[in-house]
Amino acid sequence: MTYEDRLNRIAEANPDVVVMTAENRAAIRTLPDRLGSRFIDVGIAEQTLVGAAAGLALRGRVPVVHALASFLTMRAFEFIRTDVGIAQLPVKLVGACAGFLSEANGPTHQALEDIALMRAIPGMTVCCPADEDEMLDALANMVVDRAPWYVRYNARKPAFRHHTPLVPGTVEVVTEGTDVALLTYGCLTRECYEAARRLADAGVATRLLNMRTLKPVDERAILCAVRETSLVVTVEDHFATGGLATIVAEVAASNSIAVRLHSIALAGRWFAPALLADVLEYEGFTGEQLARRVGAAFAAR
Repeated sequence: MTYEDRLNRIAEANPDVVVMTAENRAAIRTLPDRLGSRFIDVGIAEQTLVGAAAGLALRGRVPVVHALASFLTMRAFEFIRTDVGIAQLPVKLVGACAGFLSEANGPTHQALEDIALMRAIPGMTVCCPADEDEMLDALANMVVDRAPWYVRYNARKPAFRHHTPLVPGTVEVVTEGTDVALLTYGCLTRECYEAARRLADAGVATRLLNMRTLKPVDERAILCAVRETSLVVTVEDHFATGGLATIVAEVAASNSIAVRLHSIALAGRWFAPALLADVLEYEGFTGEQLARRVGAAFAAR
């Protein structure tokens, strides 16, 4: 089942669900005809989009809002913070083309600080599905939750066979190991799975954690990784500041635990625009490249 089919089915079962967009219909092209007046396109006006969604939520609706992640989280940030966050309204924000999934778009369209911004809002759930299967799980979870959500839209093919359904605040332990803990989320989960396999072949036992939600975050899984492995590596298509590496450091510090942490992220720069496969290769995020980078960090620990 596709994302739009699942969303349509949910809307059919729940008349309070309203689907909204700021002229970003790639994932929801068939829904205007299916939902009629419960499909609202405000045009290229993300601030209006969020403000209108907040108004509908105040009237008992559950708005599922779609826009490019860069403009949704940055251009409309104050509206999200004030209209949605302070009031704790059940507005569901779905950001398209986040991180490396922006592909050929330049820096203006690259959302590489979205997680830092959204997790700073009290009460906001931040979810980064690894693939389409988890994206559908995220959709089912968020529409029944009364909290606001931000989701990085990801409809890529399965990264691997998932062991457990998505539960907010709980990681998926994909592989076990005590040498390296490899923590990641979103579209890079597939690459990290390949890296973990290559590392295992090289004799480096790797615990791969698919984080799924970065808020609430699975502190217990992070603390176990810190205590039970020799090196913790975070891999993310986000700036190094404010993302997963920062979260791990915060969790360790709040529990008075020293952590040997190696961050693989974008350190204060945007990525070269290209198709995803070329972006991964150029920026050093393919499974093979990640295995080499993690292996080198483990050898130098």
